[in-house]
Amino acid sequence: MKDVVLSAEESAAIADWSEASRQRAEKVLSQYPEKRSAVMPLLYLSMIENGYVTNEGMRQVGVLTGLSSAQVQAVASFYTMYKREPVGDYLLGVCTSISCFLLGADDVLAAVEDETGVPDGETGGDGVFSVEHVECNGACGGAPVVLVNWEMIESVTPEKARELVRWLRHGRPEVVNTEEMQQLFGGARSFDWGIKEAEGAVLPVPAFGPYGSSAGDVPSPNSPGELEGTQTFPRGSRGRP
Repeated sequence: MKDVVLSAEESAAIADWSEASRQRAEKVLSQYPEKRSAVMPLLYLSMIENGYVTNEGMRQVGVLTGLSSAQVQAVASFYTMYKREPVGDYLLGVCTSISCFLLGADDVLAAVEDETGVPDGETGGDGVFSVEHVECNGACGGAPVVLVNWEMIESVTPEKARELVRWLRHGRPEVVNTEEMQQLFGGARSFDWGIKEAEGAVLPVPAFGPYGSSAGDVPSPNSPGELEGTQTFPRGSRGRP
């Protein structure tokens, strides 16, 4: 690891980022021998700041990595986890690859669409839910799989999918955690999880400490509590005009 101090140009490019995200950007850049290799984690930081990958965000990441906006866009447009439009507080993904499909994923997706009132590939007008079908998540033995802000739940039935949506809508948890949701809404797992997952997602990006997108304490849905050391936003405010 090498110490990285942002240049005046780089600092100016992300002057509108929070102090926490600017520090995280420096730390991310210090992990790579070439700045351009940090483009993917920096895109997640941009998503956290803006709610989605904006044109300005791609320009900012380009300044940090020495890439052109077109090169950054090539990465952001290739990987579906980088969202190019605003998403809801809860990004619901239903795997529809072959194993999940054969075990009823289409019915699970239909239940999610009906309960949220949001069609596949869209975000509700109130900004609470985004719904999408996703490709294989590597848990074929626990099909069908549902993701909430990339936190996985295995063996979800249409009825449990509806319960999940109602739980999210009425409880509005600030943290969604795979362990908790699996117990509440999941069924058989593809294998026993060897390590209990203590952290959960606080944003519709992968829960990862260096991004500031995870929290260790999982509060009750009825009393969200305060999250320390995380990048949090009021529900319904992220990345929307």
